Amino acid sequence: MVKCSFSGKEIPKGKGIMYVKKDGTITYFYSSKEKKNFLHLGREGRRMKWTPAARTFKAGLAQKAAKSK
Repeated sequence: MVKCSFSGKEIPKGKGIMYVKKDGTITYFYSSKEKKNFLHLGREGRRMKWTPAARTFKAGLAQKAAKSK
C-alpha cells in the first residue's frame, strides 16, 4: 500500500488521490482535506495535530527531551 505524502496514513487500494506535479513528482493524498492543506495552504503534515505523522514527530521530540535531562 501507498502512504499519504501529508499525513503518513496507509491508503487502501482504490481510495485516495494521486497528484502529479509538472516536474514529474508524484504525491499521494488520503483525502481532499490533506491535499488542500499541502498544496494550497503550504502546511506540513508533521505540524498538524490531527495527523499520525504529527503524533510520531512529537513523540520523538519528547524522547529527545527526556534523554537530554
